[in-house]
Amino acid sequence: MSKIKILPEILSNKIAAGEVVERPASVVKELLENALDAGSTRIMVDIEKGGRSLIRVSDNGSGMGRDDALLALERYATSKIYKDQDLFRIHTLGFRGEALPSIAAVSRLTLVSRDPSADGGTEIRVEGGKIKNVSDVGAPKGTMVTIRQLFFNTPARRKFLKTIGTEMSHIADRVGSIALGHPAVQFRLSHNDKVVKDWPSTAAPLDRVVDVLGGDLKNNLHSIEFQNDSASISGWISSPRTTRSTSRGLYIYANGRFVRDRIVQHALFEGYSQRLVKGQFPLAALFIRVPFEEVDVNVHPTKNEVRFARQREIHEALRQAVALTLVKADKTSWGTRKTFKDEEFGTPGRVSETGITEFGVRNAEVGKKKSGVGSWKLESGAKQADNRFQPESLDPDEFVKHGIPAEPATRDPQPATHDAQPGARLTQTTIWQKKRFGDLRLIGQLHNTYIVCEAEAGLILIDQHAAHERILFERFSDRANTSPKAAQRLLVPESVELGYREAGVLEKLIPDLAALGLDIEPFGGNTFVIKSVPPLLAKREVKPLLVEIVEKIVEIGSSPGLAEILEECRMLMACHGAIRANQALSEEQINGLLAQLDDCRNPSHCPHGRPTWIRWDLTTLEKSFKRIV
Repeated sequence: MSKIKILPEILSNKIAAGEVVERPASVVKELLENALDAGSTRIMVDIEKGGRSLIRVSDNGSGMGRDDALLALERYATSKIYKDQDLFRIHTLGFRGEALPSIAAVSRLTLVSRDPSADGGTEIRVEGGKIKNVSDVGAPKGTMVTIRQLFFNTPARRKFLKTIGTEMSHIADRVGSIALGHPAVQFRLSHNDKVVKDWPSTAAPLDRVVDVLGGDLKNNLHSIEFQNDSASISGWISSPRTTRSTSRGLYIYANGRFVRDRIVQHALFEGYSQRLVKGQFPLAALFIRVPFEEVDVNVHPTKNEVRFARQREIHEALRQAVALTLVKADKTSWGTRKTFKDEEFGTPGRVSETGITEFGVRNAEVGKKKSGVGSWKLESGAKQADNRFQPESLDPDEFVKHGIPAEPATRDPQPATHDAQPGARLTQTTIWQKKRFGDLRLIGQLHNTYIVCEAEAGLILIDQHAAHERILFERFSDRANTSPKAAQRLLVPESVELGYREAGVLEKLIPDLAALGLDIEPFGGNTFVIKSVPPLLAKREVKPLLVEIVEKIVEIGSSPGLAEILEECRMLMACHGAIRANQALSEEQINGLLAQLDDCRNPSHCPHGRPTWIRWDLTTLEKSFKRIV
């Protein structure tokens, strides 16, 4: 007797259903994709009991005649591909002809469809994969598929369904992800005869993105437009300050298909490098367009994953697109220009030799305020203090001697504008001509940890440690690319003893650390000697830094010498060398810190992704004090 048998068709359909139909949300996805491929502009989704009792998807698409409707329920029957070459240029969402027969094999399915050219429609009833009835019915243009009692004939599958609320949340997520990618189509989702969400069609894709992601995000999204030889990338990404604790806010589309692609997600995170704290996820709606023949959508039964022919190029294009967008958006904005009448300030403002706007002050009490930390610099006719950092003003330890240079970048002076006319009694003067950290008005320190400044639009708080850490990191990165490498020899070399594994890592890392200014030599066994350090760390303990670097690399598990390892080293060196919290700073030191922060490429985040500054705008403050409703 033969041991190998051909499976009955009904059993093979159930096996195929196990690949395609994971849960009710999978059914909804397949039916929505069919509706979109049919050219629908309005799709209605009705659910009962989380999809256990009923799933109904109706559309106004092209519909089908009697013969096509019957063929659509056969396995591998499709209108999307005809020859081998078509498999390598898939431009539709569905194409294999498995969805409907697989769903019908594990449910009680009713299909009603009408071709626009026909006078009437066709109704087909199927139970467990067997056609029970075919009849002519009156029906509007389009198709309606009704699924009842999903998994009624596979109780083991039905047993593994989650609660009604859980299954419904999966359905809502699936409908939302598809709706976001097709803003010109209206989607309506109802549960137990109550409308859950209605997405009207819109010609503005951003409106649909905001509708799906949340209306409060509109002002925190940055537009992406990028194109090169590999791909065209468009969409929106959130500000690094707007994050989620999971990746559920990531919506990525490849040629219009919603996908979960690890390569694309990795590229997105790389674009956010040093802007996100570990465990945070941005929000994004990204649309990647590549030639159809350069993406394989047939690598997974549910078509949730794709494979790009040029994955490396796509990865780099997306990383670059995100990074460039964030760099462009990462310009400090302290608000709109503010004007004062001369009745309040007296004479029009002028610009001093330092490029800082000065004012003649009419109020004697204001004019008597002395300059310095915690005070206003508004003395009548007096020049404000030079913002440049003065190294001789440091404390005896000179803890920021090398962290903040004596000569920050020069700021080109701009004349203050005013619209006074000859003979006019009132004029207006515009202040804060530039939106830079160095142009903020210093108020003081809070708990010797946060620098408090006034901006046009409100209050700015700057984390002095995070800000200085960013400055040092970029200086370490810049110096790593220069030659010769700056290093300061220690008068008495320091020795450090490590564990066996850590010693092996450090020995391989010695050439890379030398490029950063750390001169280390083996001293026998697991002991090493530190002979030189970077000037930026001259006043810091180096042994704890070195131990932390090695332990971090062991934790990462990567081979020494990789760019990621060197970046991690620079991050740790910057953290150890930066100004600490609870450390008092003089006004000159703070001004130097702010000026140097202006020269950073990413001034808004420390290397670990923490924000360097936050803003409380005037509206928020006035609402808190009940000045406005």
